[in-house]
Amino acid sequence: MRSYLRLLLLMGLFGPVLGAPVRAQAPFQTTAPHAFLIDAESGSVLFEKGADTPATPASTAKIMTAELVFRELKEGRLKLDDEFTVSENAWRTGGAMARGSSMFAALNSRVRIEDLIRGLVIVSGNDAAIVLAEGIAGTEQAFAERMTKRAAELGLPHLTFRNAWGKDDPGQKVTARDMTLLAAHIIKTYPEYYRYFGEREFVWSKIKQQNRNPLLGMDLGADGLKTGNIDEASGYGLVGSAVQNDQRLILAIYGLRNSKDRSEEARKILQWGFRSFETRTVLAAGDSVGSARLYGGEQMSVSLVTPTPVRVLVPRGATERLTAKIVYQGPIMAPVKNGAELAHLMIYRGSTLALDAPLVAGEAVPLGPLHRRAFDAGLELGQSLFRTYVLKQ
Repeated sequence: MRSYLRLLLLMGLFGPVLGAPVRAQAPFQTTAPHAFLIDAESGSVLFEKGADTPATPASTAKIMTAELVFRELKEGRLKLDDEFTVSENAWRTGGAMARGSSMFAALNSRVRIEDLIRGLVIVSGNDAAIVLAEGIAGTEQAFAERMTKRAAELGLPHLTFRNAWGKDDPGQKVTARDMTLLAAHIIKTYPEYYRYFGEREFVWSKIKQQNRNPLLGMDLGADGLKTGNIDEASGYGLVGSAVQNDQRLILAIYGLRNSKDRSEEARKILQWGFRSFETRTVLAAGDSVGSARLYGGEQMSVSLVTPTPVRVLVPRGATERLTAKIVYQGPIMAPVKNGAELAHLMIYRGSTLALDAPLVAGEAVPLGPLHRRAFDAGLELGQSLFRTYVLKQ
């Protein structure tokens, strides 16, 4: 299999958006080594810096823990009123005596799933994370394996986990990009459970604790997700989301020196994102963008169309020059169903990948006759041999 790239003739396709280059503006800067900011509705990338460099997640790993719990609830394998037992491992490793963040769950007590979720996402309880992990998968290690597997299923291959609560481990790594996309998935898929991230306080064992997300106390419209830190060496991180004027932005930052810098940089990036961009619709739903080479079908190619409107955020008040490519894995084999996702439209704002939008088949293409399939198979074999023995010499 190989990737095919097709550069679009943008003057005809994106005419209303193209024009003179963007007016000279001072680039936005942040002290965060790793940062990624997106518009939730369109998926447009507003800012990135070191977004694909591995970072230590610390307690932001609990966002992935929450995703697995929410999935169990949504698919009916758990109920909010179900109870899990607090094991000695959870009590000793994640409880108050371990001197980490804790919901103060008592040894051998039984705790409702809903309370464990609150302990997990509001006060970042390590004990809550371990109880949930053991209750769902039997052991925390087995649950961590599920976390990594689930991340891969969601198309987030740079998230790897070794525990459910964020304990430092060389094998536990994330990227700002993938954590932002994970947050977007949770917000879209589990709105009935995402709300727990925004609750301001949680009381358990007669101990009241405030939500650890500093964005909730700012005038930003923030409504959730999590912070994380282990020590200065691994840095301070945050995954957060905020809504202003019906626009939701989602942010992940990692590698800050302290909690103050983390709060200030997160606030600064979100404020800049809300203030500095406007939405441009560049393609309507059903617009034909190009075609993909097809093997073994009644015809040699299949048209590619946009399943939904394609909207890109561009700097407010500026004329933005965009470029784009169609990217797909080939050869695409017949038969092809109408509406099947086949490719991606990669739209760039300068050197920044501003949007990755799906493209689907604009028509159904049935399997071709035997002589067509034989011809295409021979053509692909010849191209493969040429790449192997000629291009690699």
